[in-house]
Amino acid sequence: MDQNKSFQRFLIVWFGQLLSMVGSGLTGFALGVYAFERTEMATNAALVTLLSFLPSILLRPVGGILADRFDRRLMMIIGDLGSAAGIVFILLFMMFGEPELWHIYVGVTLSSIFVGIQSPAYKASATDLLTEDQYSKGSGLVQLAESSRFLLSPFLAGLIMYYFSIESVLIIDIATFLLAVLTVFVIKKQMKPERREEERGHWLKELQDGWQAIVTNRGVLLLILMISLVTFFLGFLQTLIGPMVLFFTDAKTLGTIQSVCAVGMLISSLLLGVFSVGHRYVDILVVGLIVAGIAFCLLGTTTNIYFITGAGFLFLAALPFVNMSCDVLVRTNIPNEKQGRVWGIVGILSQLGFIVAYGISGPLADHVFNPMLEEGGLLASSVGQFIGTGPGRGIGFMFVVCGILVVISALFISRIQSIRKLALNLNIDTGAGPNRVGEQF
Repeated sequence: MDQNKSFQRFLIVWFGQLLSMVGSGLTGFALGVYAFERTEMATNAALVTLLSFLPSILLRPVGGILADRFDRRLMMIIGDLGSAAGIVFILLFMMFGEPELWHIYVGVTLSSIFVGIQSPAYKASATDLLTEDQYSKGSGLVQLAESSRFLLSPFLAGLIMYYFSIESVLIIDIATFLLAVLTVFVIKKQMKPERREEERGHWLKELQDGWQAIVTNRGVLLLILMISLVTFFLGFLQTLIGPMVLFFTDAKTLGTIQSVCAVGMLISSLLLGVFSVGHRYVDILVVGLIVAGIAFCLLGTTTNIYFITGAGFLFLAALPFVNMSCDVLVRTNIPNEKQGRVWGIVGILSQLGFIVAYGISGPLADHVFNPMLEEGGLLASSVGQFIGTGPGRGIGFMFVVCGILVVISALFISRIQSIRKLALNLNIDTGAGPNRVGEQF
């Protein structure tokens, strides 16, 4: 009975975050398209992605400390309300005229700052609300929420922008943040209570404790560093898939493609939520990365919409298995009382690759790779014979190269014994909690 109640409380929080993720997906898609269509430069779209991501990652260690020191409900509420304020900032400029790109940059940065507060509290709250034998179902549901962001948001955003306006997208996102706050209020005092003043250490000491929990486990540290390398390659895909496709189609079609692709993530997430995968998490991680790398390569080889959709479907179908494996290997090797600060540090370390990729992907596409695959470009007569030439084909070549490197990284991970030993510490037949290594696409 107590287990049923704990899972019901988790479902309440999960539903609120599901709505919030769908809303954030709407805004992320819409603002990226807006920035690209204003200038037809991949750099501007990539900068929107970078600024919506970088502050939250840099602040997650601080958010993790706050999640361990204070009421995690309060941290989630502050995070959601602050994130909504960033979107309100952008909406106000749109309502009184066409905003400049810097207005977009400031708004997404403000929103991202508060995500850095909300995210570690949400991740740690899953451990509060679930029992160990519920981790697998919880992981599957969180993956499902993440897939809905890709499954529903691009399609809905494309339709809303086509028939209404980008302002409508922002209003819906703001509403989902407010609904997420209400769901946190509903669960009342069921999360880990705020620690008394005498139980709190200095925040630098607590940050150091979280860091020590990671570095003293060689397998955890190496796994995080390898995943950071993988996220570097995936960062190119997230920032440049939109510009590549928009070179030969419109935003509505792009949204449809991304939504259909996300069905793969939905199916995999449902499977993880229903079936047990045993203890071979390292093998699942390696195979998932290899499949994702192959699909990554295929995405860049053509401008055929149906082929791109199929490759994207395969790519997203592999991600939940990668995410779940990393979750369980880290979560089951970290003490619960340190999970808030640890997830904050893990968040920044594991996704440093995204930060670097977001910063360099746009300029590389605009000034290096795309010119090489234009008619008469340096690689037009060689690589261009296989993947085509013209606008956006340089981005396709970047995808091929990155996909190959993802496969190589997976094979390297499979050879690291300290990572394989992480699975020996498992005491359960289940999956993991809600931290996601590849949070965005």
